[in-house]
Amino acid sequence: MASPAIESLLILQDRDTKRLALEAQLKAVPGDIVRVEQKIAAEKAAIETARLEARELESKKKLLETEIGSAADKLARYKTQQSLVKKNDEYQALGHEIETMQAGINELEGQELEVMYAIDEAKKKFVAAEATLKANISGHESRIKMLREREANLATELKTAQAGVAAAREPVGETNRRLYDRIAARNMPAVVAVNGAKCGGCHLKISSEVESAARGKGLDVAGQLATCDQCGRIVYWES
Repeated sequence: MASPAIESLLILQDRDTKRLALEAQLKAVPGDIVRVEQKIAAEKAAIETARLEARELESKKKLLETEIGSAADKLARYKTQQSLVKKNDEYQALGHEIETMQAGINELEGQELEVMYAIDEAKKKFVAAEATLKANISGHESRIKMLREREANLATELKTAQAGVAAAREPVGETNRRLYDRIAARNMPAVVAVNGAKCGGCHLKISSEVESAARGKGLDVAGQLATCDQCGRIVYWES
């Protein structure tokens, strides 16, 4: 059975370990929230991209409509002029212009039909994508709400754990407490059992003197805590 000094240190270490775990979990929450917020931003950007694509097609359609209207006006003027000319060469020249203009209008109208089809397809895709993306955003927002609730719960648990650590430190003597703090700052667990003449922390063989001290309920002949001569952890014999 371990000495009272070791027992009090083991209690402290157990509570300290829980405190550290809570601190690590609490520290990770803001990063988790940021990552979810980035997902929401990406989903919203995808919606805006789809909406912008549809708007660009609408703008292209309006531009084509303007070009067709302008060409139709010009075509009408050519036809009016043609009906008024008397000379055959002028009549033929205007006829050529009319044919060219009509071909241009036909091409523009073909482009307009293609754009109109593309707009219909874009609208269908946008509606479907928007529904999916909004559902994703809703899920992400629920995740953020859960993370914030978790953050609040962890903060409460941490306060309780910190109080538990403070209470567990009181029975530990000042010298042992300083030794524990120094080791715990770089190596956790700071207090480990000896297993087969090896330190339970670094798993390296300890000296016979340390093993003897560990067998003596974790204290050496001077009543000091036994420490691993490899890693410096406090060691004790677990019967």
